[in-house]
Amino acid sequence: MNKKDTILIIGAGLCGSLLALRLAQRGYKVEVYESRPDLRTVDISAGRSINLALSDRGLKALRLCGMEEKARKICIPMYGRLMHDTAGNTFSSNYSGRENEYINSISRGNLNAILLDEAEKHENVNIHFNKKCNYVDIENGIAHFEDYKTKEAFSIDAAVIFGGDGAGSSLRKSYMDERKFLFSYSQDFLNHGYKELEIPADKDGKHQISNAHLHIWPRGDFMLIALPNMDGSFTVTLFLSYDEGEFNFDNLTSEEKITEFFEKEFPDALALIPNIKEEFINNPTGPLGTVKCSPWSYQGKTLLIGDSSHAIVPFYGQGMNASFEDVFVFDEILSQDLGDWEAVFKAYQKARKHDTDAIAALAIDNYHEMRAHVANPLFKEKRKIEMDLEKTFPTEYSSKYSLVTFNEQIGYDEAMKRGRAQDKALLNMIADDTIYTHLEMTKEELKVILDKVIIETKTILEEDKIAGL
Repeated sequence: MNKKDTILIIGAGLCGSLLALRLAQRGYKVEVYESRPDLRTVDISAGRSINLALSDRGLKALRLCGMEEKARKICIPMYGRLMHDTAGNTFSSNYSGRENEYINSISRGNLNAILLDEAEKHENVNIHFNKKCNYVDIENGIAHFEDYKTKEAFSIDAAVIFGGDGAGSSLRKSYMDERKFLFSYSQDFLNHGYKELEIPADKDGKHQISNAHLHIWPRGDFMLIALPNMDGSFTVTLFLSYDEGEFNFDNLTSEEKITEFFEKEFPDALALIPNIKEEFINNPTGPLGTVKCSPWSYQGKTLLIGDSSHAIVPFYGQGMNASFEDVFVFDEILSQDLGDWEAVFKAYQKARKHDTDAIAALAIDNYHEMRAHVANPLFKEKRKIEMDLEKTFPTEYSSKYSLVTFNEQIGYDEAMKRGRAQDKALLNMIADDTIYTHLEMTKEELKVILDKVIIETKTILEEDKIAGL
């Protein structure tokens, strides 16, 4: 682990740039190679999610690297969801019953840009753009590239190679192609894809709907969401089946059909999207999938990190946060002085894999919750109780969402298990008419509910442990 040796990072996206920055701060010599042009000079969104939800786990990693305050300056706080029905009625649901717990809408490109700027301030970092990695000789630690502009092929010999190149990782593909070791890999796609649209700012450059919420139009089998941008616009994302249902991406091919779909399902959103037909036809439809693999490293020479090792669907707003937390956990492992890269990589995967598997499962759960359950009366009842418990007993109760999103000190796996058990306990009590939400409850009455939830949750967790869940 000689700091004079070259560390190669494939990918200068969010995870790769944060990793480069942190390793540079630790004194390592870092070379970063990115297949795309420099996003600070060229728009390269190409249908990828333009804005993301930044929350406590991501902020924790940015804080580690001294970047939290710079990131917060380009954030818009979102305090809860605002649901829209087909009649244009809305109802809100806060993310937390505690004050000052919220998620942040942030531009992917702007965040990536400030991380690249900060990394390049370090003399021991060089970032190269338009350099596509074709494959990695993992046995010898050599990455083979092609320059997009000159078409020249070249190779880089490095002491350590990190694959921070996302769900389509060239390093992960090389693991599979070279077959040097037993490598498990799965990629599971939803039957839904996504397409991005835009609600522009009004004539004064202001947001046309509340910028303090993440907007959701839940419709059971599909949904629309909108996140605010700093320029007064909203990035709108449609999640829809490719080929199932009355309306799907395969049959929404004419202006008439597109208009019919939005007039029927999202009339209030349609009124705010002036270029709906042009945007729908011209903007790409992206896939939604989950990537899992193991092991993430090979003989202390290479390591997959971020989406390259655990890409997830976007419905918990944790994809970027999970990748940033990877960097935080990896940094903690580096601080243990384990002696060599192989020991570091193995310890990192042991500490991290169960949590990345958990957030993948939670993201699928939230996919069903956002498109259907948020409008369910039973779900609304449960959320009201959770908000009351969090507000009244802020240090004693956290909902599953809060455990995942606002409790960065616990892992995703623990948050998932505890949160699912709490949900089951609350829903059982509501179904059995043990608790009611139609009347305002006193603190004493809420304390009785809290005590019951704690006891029932503990019982469920013990039963699940015995059952091996």
